Amino acid sequence: MPGSFHVQRLLAWYRANARDLPWRRTADPWAILVSEVVLQQTRVEQAIPYFERLLARFPTPQTLAAAPLEELLRIWQGLGYYRRAENLWRAAREIAEKGFPWTFDGLRQLPGLGPYTAAAVAAFAFGEPVPAIDGNVRRVLSRYFALERSSPKKLFDLARPLVAAEPAEMNQALIELGATLCTPRRPACEACPLRVGCRGRADPGRYPARRGRRVREWRLTALVLRGRRGPVLEARPQGPWAGLYGPPMDEDEGRLLARFGLGPDDARFLGEVRHGLSHRRVRVRVYLARTDRDGEDPAARPLSALARKVLALAEEVPGEP
Repeated sequence: MPGSFHVQRLLAWYRANARDLPWRRTADPWAILVSEVVLQQTRVEQAIPYFERLLARFPTPQTLAAAPLEELLRIWQGLGYYRRAENLWRAAREIAEKGFPWTFDGLRQLPGLGPYTAAAVAAFAFGEPVPAIDGNVRRVLSRYFALERSSPKKLFDLARPLVAAEPAEMNQALIELGATLCTPRRPACEACPLRVGCRGRADPGRYPARRGRRVREWRLTALVLRGRRGPVLEARPQGPWAGLYGPPMDEDEGRLLARFGLGPDDARFLGEVRHGLSHRRVRVRVYLARTDRDGEDPAARPLSALARKVLALAEEVPGEP
């Protein structure tokens, strides 16, 4: 056991204080996989209703594998990071064909499953003694052992003996501690069950060292073509909104207008919409024009949050552009 890490003290705290979360009430590997994919880059409070809706519609990997991706994306609307949904759909198809992998190494072969997600499913569903190291666990271990910087492999090797006896519960306990007490800012050290022996307690903000993140700006132009039955929508073939629908967009404003036979004076400039992605700030110049095409009802298609912002701006303009 590394150092003097108090496993039993942490487990006792977890049993007395754990939040009642729906994915903790099951050992079904499919439900656990769905929860872990939904929870990526998502707050727990936001994740719960999506998790429940997804399982209600797709209670097994076979039900999702038999459905079109667009149906999944409609349920996923508003959750963001849509590549997760596509990877979940692809994983469901592979599971439906080959069966559910029940080991960490096998789960790593599923589309979109990184080390954390594979370890979480392996530990929570199958009891495999592997550590599931997300950002919360990384922070707990880095503070307890006073590690400013450490590789994923070092943390994995450090945590493996900690979870050996109680893989599911101990992994959940570490995650819970990081999410509720050992938080990034203002950690509640006095209430922490690991306060005795924590080497980073005197200066928790030092551990782990913050990683610099470069945020780039991405400029786009959107064209809202107002048709007889609604706006013209296109499916995005690739990028962060692949498989989702929205008004036509392009990085080149002139190219976008020319694609629909429009010149600079044929479309009305409405303003700019801003949107944040994980490593990009998106700025979209929005134009409005009339078309003889039918268009369609946006409610019938899965839309990205950015597409909804663009369409909302156009809806503020009544009548003809």
